[in-house]
Amino acid sequence: MNKIYILHENDEWMQPFRSALIADRVPFEEWHMARRLVDFDQSPPEGVFYSRMSASAHTRGHRSSPEYTAGVLSWLEAHGRRVVNGSQALDLELSKLRQYQALQQHRIQTPRTWAARDETELTVLAEQWSGPFITKHNRGGKGLGVYLFQHSKALAAAIEDARIELPVDGIYLVQQYIQSHAPFITRCEFIDGQLVYAVRVSTENGFELCPADSCQPGGNLCPATKDDLQRFQIIEDFAEPLLLKRYQAFLQSNAIEVAGIEFITDENGRHWTYDINTNTNYNRTAEERAKVSAPRQLARFLGSLLDDNVEHLKSAVI
Repeated sequence: MNKIYILHENDEWMQPFRSALIADRVPFEEWHMARRLVDFDQSPPEGVFYSRMSASAHTRGHRSSPEYTAGVLSWLEAHGRRVVNGSQALDLELSKLRQYQALQQHRIQTPRTWAARDETELTVLAEQWSGPFITKHNRGGKGLGVYLFQHSKALAAAIEDARIELPVDGIYLVQQYIQSHAPFITRCEFIDGQLVYAVRVSTENGFELCPADSCQPGGNLCPATKDDLQRFQIIEDFAEPLLLKRYQAFLQSNAIEVAGIEFITDENGRHWTYDINTNTNYNRTAEERAKVSAPRQLARFLGSLLDDNVEHLKSAVI
């Protein structure tokens, strides 16, 4: 049967997408990549494949799922299947260093970033830095491992106290701290390479900024306090034409069709892009306030690809 196949490793993040696909009557099947075994000697089923593999899979006990999924995506592509967010997108999902190089090729400004392979190198790099800096993991997710330090001595103390987690790929990043004009970042959501909306995300309570309902206080329930309700706000009439044009060119060049791209605006009004999420999630509370649904738009996009795939199969038979 011709259907949408969704490759993922987190059941909690899937519920809004399941609901949207069911509402739009789009047939789909989930491949949980921490449980599924693929016979690479066989041809893949007919259909459209959508990868939602996450860089943070290791935080849910799925350490090898991204690498396994990379092999599956290559298998699908080798057999000519239609893949949304395929192997090229996953490669960037798993490495901020590669993200930054790809962004810079499209004249998108990123913070100055150095890389270290262990805590000794991390300390050496920090000692060469003037002013405050952020440490993060090259392969991260959910903002885990992101810390702000005012100077290298503070980092050395954190290492001494074992407060710095080991990155799953062994690569630490030391990154320029961007002083924003207000405590928030902006996240631009794209589907089919087109802007769906931009959302303002407060950073007042830290850097774990995943918008999924399951990542918020109260789990799958709406956030409990007024402050939490205002953490994610969809921006009406977002207008940054040059930045959006460069984002779209970047996405097209790297075969990324669904993504959330995050940037911070400094005190001089300059935009600094620091993260790309190719398994992007959406905040239900913010969408309800703005009367918009990215999961429904995604379901319609995938449904249209399924229709195109049916026509392709018909023409191949003829």
